Amino acid sequence: MTIGAAAAQAAPTPDPNVSRIDTIIHDNKQQVTAIVYSAAMRKMIPITVLRPRDASKPRPTFYLLNGAGGGEDSATWAAKTDYVKFFADKNVNVVTPIGGAFSYYTDWQRDDPVLGRNKWQTFLTKELPPLIDKEFDTTKVNAIAGISMAGTSVLNLAIAAPHLYKSVAAYSGCARTSDPVGQAYIRMVVADRGQGSLDNMWGPVGGAGWRQNDPFVNAAKLRSTKVYMTTGTGLPGPYDRPEARLIQGNPLTLANQVVLGGIIEAAVNQCTQQMAQRMRSLRVPMTMLSRPNGTHSWEYWESDLRRTWPKIAADLTPKAPAKKVAAVAGR
Repeated sequence: MTIGAAAAQAAPTPDPNVSRIDTIIHDNKQQVTAIVYSAAMRKMIPITVLRPRDASKPRPTFYLLNGAGGGEDSATWAAKTDYVKFFADKNVNVVTPIGGAFSYYTDWQRDDPVLGRNKWQTFLTKELPPLIDKEFDTTKVNAIAGISMAGTSVLNLAIAAPHLYKSVAAYSGCARTSDPVGQAYIRMVVADRGQGSLDNMWGPVGGAGWRQNDPFVNAAKLRSTKVYMTTGTGLPGPYDRPEARLIQGNPLTLANQVVLGGIIEAAVNQCTQQMAQRMRSLRVPMTMLSRPNGTHSWEYWESDLRRTWPKIAADLTPKAPAKKVAAVAGR
């Protein structure tokens, strides 16, 4: 037996029932890509990690999810925004999975012939965080945010793991999944765009699985998490003009953003307003940022990230204990 054959024989076979970071790719000084094996989904998932400006001591983690395309298309934080530059001077790990298109980042009840096996809630709340914490020496203090489809997902993730995230931000996400408007929106994403089966996701539409995954129904379970929600009205705003950065004078792009993006955001606004009212009635703390205009599009979400970041950053930073003042004799 040759030395090479002996080494190969001695190499242990990874346990398929144990999640792990398989490979770390150093993309540049700021970003690495971790290839993570998910035991729940039995596949490798690329995870981009923006590293903190100063990594000399443990830093918190901000999980930032893409929308319906799951980062598998060109509609991503990396491609549509300057989030890399924005976080370049921040002391935080920014973690974004690449995958999960049209999955709602949830645990599906059954494997789907088109969309495969989706156990994203298990992956994001149980498998991935301890791997990130160990590999990148974090403080184990987390927050999470997502846009559009993931704006619903992040609320459900916070409900499923009530002590995992200090705060959650939903940018233009519909917080209702068991009412007709919310179901129509999910059908558009999962069935129409993704060609997946709604029954495979949460069971029959309107059934128990849909109510169990409805942030509106389960809003009281968000008491332990700070919640930020943002929405526009669907009316054209400052980023719905020919000169906007992502329009670049293209009339078809502009028309699609104004018409389709306007209709979607108007529906999302209705969901968000209802969620805010529900949380107020339950006395669950939340912050809602409403814009008087704005469509369902990236420049608004980038603006929402910038507006909410100071609050999220404060949530991620442990408060120093108050100093005890020594009693003065005679007082």
